[in-house]
Amino acid sequence: MPAAVKTGNEPEHRTDDHAPATFGALFSAVMLPMFMAAVDQTLLAAATPRIARDLGGLADTSWIAVGYLLAATITAPLYGRMGDRFGRRNVLLGALAVFVLGSLACGLAPTMWTLIAARVLQGLGGGGLMVLSQALIGELVPPAERPRYQGYFAAVFTVSSVGGPVVGGFVVNHGDWRWLFLVNLPLGLLAAWRVSTLPRPRPSAMRDAPYDPAGVLLFAVCAASALLWFSLAGHRFAVLSAWSAGLALLAVGTGMALARQQKRHPFPFLPLDIVRIPGVGWVCLSVIGFSGTMFALVFLLPIYLQVGQHSSAATAGLQLLPLTLGMVAGSTLNGRFSAKTAVSGVLPPFGLGAAALALFSLAVLPPSHLVISIASAVCGMGFGTVMPSAQITTQMLAGRERLGAAAALLSLTRSTGAALGTAAFGGLAFTLLNVQGGGEGATLHVDTLSPAQVTHAFHLVFGAVAACAALGALAAIKAPRMDLKRR
Repeated sequence: MPAAVKTGNEPEHRTDDHAPATFGALFSAVMLPMFMAAVDQTLLAAATPRIARDLGGLADTSWIAVGYLLAATITAPLYGRMGDRFGRRNVLLGALAVFVLGSLACGLAPTMWTLIAARVLQGLGGGGLMVLSQALIGELVPPAERPRYQGYFAAVFTVSSVGGPVVGGFVVNHGDWRWLFLVNLPLGLLAAWRVSTLPRPRPSAMRDAPYDPAGVLLFAVCAASALLWFSLAGHRFAVLSAWSAGLALLAVGTGMALARQQKRHPFPFLPLDIVRIPGVGWVCLSVIGFSGTMFALVFLLPIYLQVGQHSSAATAGLQLLPLTLGMVAGSTLNGRFSAKTAVSGVLPPFGLGAAALALFSLAVLPPSHLVISIASAVCGMGFGTVMPSAQITTQMLAGRERLGAAAALLSLTRSTGAALGTAAFGGLAFTLLNVQGGGEGATLHVDTLSPAQVTHAFHLVFGAVAACAALGALAAIKAPRMDLKRR
């Protein structure tokens, strides 16, 4: 493994004009936006079959998650740059307003595709909540104290991310799934009030830097076409078809054009300057492996339990509790280990490796609630080690002047991995189940599936997810270890 890295980017002393925020003020200001962003990415996992019965089409429900993640992926770098320009506090307030408006639209949606469109709007705001919350931590907390803070906030993120299906299953069993969105209205107002109490930012030297609308457009087209292909190829159209070839060519073509355009732009939309820092690329690949694995598991496991094992929505949601508790334990252990050794980045390779083995056990062992619980707990502990270390590493390597871009890069990679994992592994599951999208026919076809057919399909999917976690572990081995004693 690489030795601990001492960079020259991090200044010796705090040079900003803000007084150090107390833990209570900082935690209360950024906890709610972080909680709302994380829980909304997984909230509908256990509610998916009920929404499919109400609005039609199980095969299309993956886009309830993918639409949100796609919008959040596209806007994450934009919010990071805007936060560096106009102040992270101000931009976070704007992101909260968009997120709450999208939540209201979701709660009132009358059809499946109206709900998906509203989720895209919600994601346009949600893309900034996590980015700017993490950037505010880096702005107000010195590096040596970040492991403790990042451990607390990682616990909030993991509990809300994986606790979403538990809450969603309970609400669906005892009420209407629309309340899962409408509850964001009072939470959003409370979050906006707490964020408004943070110090006002001073004018930034980056305020007048040139914009990059062409980069935003190219990235949006590339990401959307790639996710459409991963999500729909094989069950909405054949892999060897004109639609498949067209989407693949569009994704590759716009991706190549985006790479050339970003290299030439003086202030590119994507934080490529941070990616070029030695070691950051490996951190990003490990985060993609982590998020693709975790979100695929959170999305698919409740469907597997409800469709293949005939569990209720509440039971399927509760089955993810071991994953939740494991992630809390993993993030807490990682924070304490980093604080005690003053070195960050040691545990993620072991964590992702353990998660890969646990997922492989789901692929080969007979289905049982005990096996799923143990595997979920091991996966959770492994997942919990990744994001805190990745945040500290990228923040220290990027330096204080680029904290927003560094947070945006991590959010971009996490959202990209989550969207790709949900779309690709969800598409693989629906292809193996031979589910056809579109309306009531899809729901009726799914209801006729035998448990043996569902188990066989999901065993193959869990094997593919295990391979993704293993690749993430290999990337984490290459990532740098950071010396936290140097300010």
